[in-house]
Amino acid sequence: MSFWESVKTAWQSIFANKMRSSLTMLGMVIGVCAVVLLVALGQGFQTSMTETFNNMGASALYISSSSDKTITTLRPLTLDDAEALKDKTLAPSISVVSPLLSSRVSVQYGNNNSNITAYGATPSITKIRNYQIDQGRFITDADLTARQNVVLLGYQSATDLFGTVAPVGKSIRVAGAKFTVVGTLGKLGGFGGDSYLLMPLTTMQSKITGGTSIQMIAVNAINSDSVDSAIAEVTTVLRARHFIRTGAADDFTITDMRETLASMQATLAGFSIFMGAVGAISLLVGGIGIMNIMLVSVTERTREIGIRKAIGAKRRDILLQFLIEAAAISLTGGMVGLGLAIAGGLLMGNITLGTTTIKAEISLTIVVVALGVSIGTGLISGTYPAFRAARLDPIESLRHE
Repeated sequence: MSFWESVKTAWQSIFANKMRSSLTMLGMVIGVCAVVLLVALGQGFQTSMTETFNNMGASALYISSSSDKTITTLRPLTLDDAEALKDKTLAPSISVVSPLLSSRVSVQYGNNNSNITAYGATPSITKIRNYQIDQGRFITDADLTARQNVVLLGYQSATDLFGTVAPVGKSIRVAGAKFTVVGTLGKLGGFGGDSYLLMPLTTMQSKITGGTSIQMIAVNAINSDSVDSAIAEVTTVLRARHFIRTGAADDFTITDMRETLASMQATLAGFSIFMGAVGAISLLVGGIGIMNIMLVSVTERTREIGIRKAIGAKRRDILLQFLIEAAAISLTGGMVGLGLAIAGGLLMGNITLGTTTIKAEISLTIVVVALGVSIGTGLISGTYPAFRAARLDPIESLRHE
């Protein structure tokens, strides 16, 4: 018997028992749909997190004051520290230095009130973080020098305060003081979300927080190969400026976004594997269902197998027929499950978890693997029943009632 005759015979057997075949396929439908959706959501979450880190500056360094309570001579970071890091003779591996300050503030426009995070920044922050101007302009050096009362609103803050009204040029109250909105920013997402505003750092120091200290200094190396050198230079410069003795602990911490991103990606990769494993349990159940039904089919068709052997069918013909039948049931269920997963991913669209937006990413790799796994599950599940059918004695089979 040729291969195509075996395929035809297998499908005839499947259609002869439509209800039973459909219920058997259901296990594969659920299994493949679960695996594809869970893995796609895991990949979407990983992509979202990677994009968030890229927006924050994937190769940036963030310097902040140490939280170690045992350090008795803890000195806060200042603008002079940031200026020292700009000195090419002291820190030749550093290309961009941007001091940062933040504080929770109340913001008011008309009858709309909001309590959000305000960031004091300089124009150089755009060379580190991926801020996209939606309307208006960004902070300028002139704003910084004159300590202008100007702000840029994050996407969500602009929506909460102004709705559909264009914010640029309007006046708002920030911590009771009058500020002019000079621009709005596009969606950034990530850990802090889009409920924030930016103002010149000098304005924030003089009119919001007071004092000369800053909370953080963002730094970019001249290239990816210079990040380690930049870390060493930051450490040397700040230890000298803060008069830290040899052997004493640093009173500042340096966060390398590369390490943070790598750690996050490793965690998310494990999370994706776990989600795929959870879905694979459904595939296992579906495979057991196929094996069970194929064993029942062998028992029901014992006499048929005996007749086919009596008229010349070989063991490999019987084996091939039952393997093809199991694979056909599994593949059909896998294709239906894949179709449902794709439709489900499109219907779900973007899922918002807190400040993170996730979209199911169903790639070609997932499709190929899902179909391959469904065929493999069918073949594995159908192997034992197929061997059992092929080894039946033709005489005993003909006597079977």
